[in-house]
Amino acid sequence: MKYYSTNKQAPVASLQEAVVKGLASDKGLFMPEQIKKMPKEFFDTIEKLSFQEIAYRVADAFFGDDVPADTLKQIVYDTLNFDVPLVPVSEKIYSLELFHGPTLAFKDVGGRFMARLLGYFIRKEGLKNVNVLVATSGDTGSAVANGFLGVEGIHVYVLYPKGKVSEIQEKQFTTLGQNITSLEIDGTFDDCQALVKLAFMDQELNEHLLLTSANSINVARFLPQAFYYFYAYAQLKKLGKADKIVVSVPSGNFGNITAGLFAKRMGLPIHRFTAANNKNDIFYQYLQTGEYRPRPSVATIANAMDVGDPSNFARVLHLYEHSHEAITSEITGATYTNEQIGETLHTVYRETNYLLDPHGACGYRALKEGLKEDEVGVFLETAHPAKFLETVEGIISDKVTIPAKLQEFMKGEKKSLEMSKAFADFKAYLLTKG
Repeated sequence: MKYYSTNKQAPVASLQEAVVKGLASDKGLFMPEQIKKMPKEFFDTIEKLSFQEIAYRVADAFFGDDVPADTLKQIVYDTLNFDVPLVPVSEKIYSLELFHGPTLAFKDVGGRFMARLLGYFIRKEGLKNVNVLVATSGDTGSAVANGFLGVEGIHVYVLYPKGKVSEIQEKQFTTLGQNITSLEIDGTFDDCQALVKLAFMDQELNEHLLLTSANSINVARFLPQAFYYFYAYAQLKKLGKADKIVVSVPSGNFGNITAGLFAKRMGLPIHRFTAANNKNDIFYQYLQTGEYRPRPSVATIANAMDVGDPSNFARVLHLYEHSHEAITSEITGATYTNEQIGETLHTVYRETNYLLDPHGACGYRALKEGLKEDEVGVFLETAHPAKFLETVEGIISDKVTIPAKLQEFMKGEKKSLEMSKAFADFKAYLLTKG
């Protein structure tokens, strides 16, 4: 399958070129030229399939033309060696728990898949010294760093905003060493993301270094996130509740909801989506007004959603041919303050004993307030609450059990390099690695 740029000024690319480059030469995001529909029989029997079996079928529709079947199957099965259970929170609202992977966040799916796919292309082409740049507002860094840890021929640079990720999140990527370097940027997530994008556009850097991105701007990062939407549907179908599904997605850089929209285009019968924002509600404002107005992000307790200019908005526009009417017909929005997020987390814990993380709390509240009588809601619980330990314990006035996987990360020693948000400093540093 070929991939085109959202800016339409770059040559079409193969999957390998799109994955290795990350960003098109015209600064646009790669999009597949077609989105294949899954056959009726797949949906007729989907509830009988395992998560891995479902994911392989979906992966084959995306990547089967470019990756041998046995290789693709191995990549999928290695990536998804954990479950993504659908857990009832109330009679009509379910949590899709995406935090059972090695770093306890949804990005384990896309991060691990991309690491394995890129590793395959590197071996196939005999490439050496590939440099992966990734900006993180929290969970992307840990998922990508752990996915690529020890992979020969790849060095990962994680850029994160100083003082704006939780201590546990920070420890998950700053303690690894080996082929992982953490850069602590004196700025916001948007500044980190801007540095990554500017690096791809800089001719001198690209002449000296082979650069790629592991953010959701990379097709190998966001497309695999479609897997768990199909699996959520399968689990609801098994319960006899799959007639009118609303999926509420905590939304930051919009890779997650974009993957869900791709799943819908592949035939997955999702009735509608809700994009749940914190105070960084750029997309919510777009839904209300039809005008997209990015602005500097502000820090919130749902920090992974602190994005002021969501990269994947360009993909959403292309899916809907820039029609605001078409977008609002399938996507609704919600926006919440820190106080509302905390209130939701506290109330749900007190009334149901289910512990949300701050991002899942946004997703849950959007369903609680917007679900119609004949609809069933699924929200994405994107990270384990213990990753936001101080925040969550302060809200519920109770202790949160820290999973053993996270406890191991906490034992490590933080190693990071502090850097300004000036591109000149970042570029000079990278050139010393060339």
